[in-house]
Amino acid sequence: MSIDEARLKKLKFRAWRRGFREADLILGPFADQHVAGFSPDLLDEFERMLEVPDQDLYAWITDREPTPAEWDGELMARIKQFRFEAFASRGDDNGG
Repeated sequence: MSIDEARLKKLKFRAWRRGFREADLILGPFADQHVAGFSPDLLDEFERMLEVPDQDLYAWITDREPTPAEWDGELMARIKQFRFEAFASRGDDNGG
């Protein structure tokens, strides 16, 4: 396994197992579908984002709290769009 493959596998694992189920159910599928196509910079940002406390990150993704400027960029926009599309396709409004 290459370093990149190992890193992607580790990021996916971390995204699925944050310990906060609601965040896991957004970040895990998002990571599964998208991290393999990320640029190195976006991978770095996603890795840093996984260090953010679950309650804060989930509140930003669900727009319950404003996203701080340092996190309000392309990656957060992609995660929010993913969440919206995933729950819309299920006909489910329980996305947060």
